[in-house]
Amino acid sequence: MTPLFFAADEAVTAAVQDQSFQGQLHSIAEQFGWNLPQFLSQLFVFCVLSFVLYRYVYRPIILALDERRNTIKDSLDNADRIKAELAAAEATRKEIIQKANEQATALINEAQKTAIAQGERRLQEAITQAEDIIKRAHEATTLDRERMLVELKQELARLVVETTAKVAGKVLTPEDQNRLNEETVRQLASQN
Repeated sequence: MTPLFFAADEAVTAAVQDQSFQGQLHSIAEQFGWNLPQFLSQLFVFCVLSFVLYRYVYRPIILALDERRNTIKDSLDNADRIKAELAAAEATRKEIIQKANEQATALINEAQKTAIAQGERRLQEAITQAEDIIKRAHEATTLDRERMLVELKQELARLVVETTAKVAGKVLTPEDQNRLNEETVRQLASQN
């Protein structure tokens, strides 16, 4: 058999199969109630409805979703920025607190040093005042002692004069009294 014969045979077979296929399609279309003009009109309505929905519903929804996505992205970026600023503010707050603590410690140390110095100064003043009081008391005591000694000597001399006058039975002259007073003072001074 020649190749030409096979080609013709195949064409006839394809045509028969094609008619049979078309027949089957036509019977299926009639069974489901399909017809070309109605299909084309429905296709046209579907395309118009798709265009209207795309133009006036789908597109605005997509734009609104994009806008919302951008808003959420901006909000997240702002949240990250705020977190960074909050961390920086926290670091600044800690630094300020640390500096304040250091200054407070320095002030406390300075106040303690000042208090110690002032306490020492007041202690020295108190010691000086106490020494002055002791010195004045000693001077007053010395003066009182000397005054009392003088009074005692005078009183003793008077008693000696009176006793001598009573024992001797005579009245002593002022010269005798002076002489007796001087002797008594010398004897008392030599005993001290």
